[in-house]
Amino acid sequence: MTPRRTVLILLFEGVQSLDVTGPLEVFDGAGQASGDRAAYEVRTATLDGGPVRCGSGLRLTPDASLADSAVPHTLLVPGGDTRVPDPRLVAWLRAQAPRAERVVSVCTGAFLLAEAGLLDGRRATTHWAFCASFAARFPAVKVTTDPIYVRDGNVATSAGVTAGIDLALALVEEDLGRATALTVARYLVVFLRRPGNQTQFSAQLAAQTASRPTLRDVQHWIAEHPGGDLSVDSLAARANLSPRHFARAFRDEVGMTPGRYVDRIRLEAARRLLEDTADAVEQISRTCGYGTSEAMRRAFVRTMGVAPAEYRRRFHPTPPPLVSPA
Repeated sequence: MTPRRTVLILLFEGVQSLDVTGPLEVFDGAGQASGDRAAYEVRTATLDGGPVRCGSGLRLTPDASLADSAVPHTLLVPGGDTRVPDPRLVAWLRAQAPRAERVVSVCTGAFLLAEAGLLDGRRATTHWAFCASFAARFPAVKVTTDPIYVRDGNVATSAGVTAGIDLALALVEEDLGRATALTVARYLVVFLRRPGNQTQFSAQLAAQTASRPTLRDVQHWIAEHPGGDLSVDSLAARANLSPRHFARAFRDEVGMTPGRYVDRIRLEAARRLLEDTADAVEQISRTCGYGTSEAMRRAFVRTMGVAPAEYRRRFHPTPPPLVSPA
């Protein structure tokens, strides 16, 4: 029998419900998958022990108050409305979080940890949409904008919502082994597991749409033709602008240069093909405009931290049989 690990999840007004329930389901499922329901004891707590409303309106009733909660093995701080944190909650975190063996945040829960000084001098991340404000508000934190989660010592921070599930699966794998984590991932119908250095830029690209119709059309063209001629001159001609005017307008509206945007679109296209098809790496590199597999490999290692073949191994799983063989 494995030692019981207590997981305490903080609740507060405006908390993001999925930041709470996603990791909770992972830890609960791990107890079932490991055959030891006592592997984790998951509890929730609020400052006064009373119920709270999630940002979505869902009402959550905690197990206890923070004052009545023992020091946990893993303390999990979800995200939500953390713009004006309750100073009592910050004070509790400052005093009690260092006593936990692991401290974990999901999404904007990192703001609460930083407010309590728990991330000073550490690498950390949060939801991509809040990374800039996070870095400006907490200059002592080494903010990394791309990873879906970051671990620095016994403190781990993760990006938005579903990234909390990825981080929880990583912790289960560390505690109970890969087989247990894989069983939980299959049950929840998620990958085991996106590595922490997987980037958040898929969501960023979806949000970075130009307001000018001609530039939006160019963005759509890039997405539909990653293997085409995507030079500035070619894209500028498609937008009926001079190359200099096009490059400046694109950067102003999209937030990055055309070349950087093309690089990201090509990488995104290659990722999808590696995940969803059995096409050879060489073929994918040509389809996505890299020309050679070595050029694509360099792009993956630089941005994703892994080579294309390793990325495919992690994210192109062989599904289990629907019926067990006789």
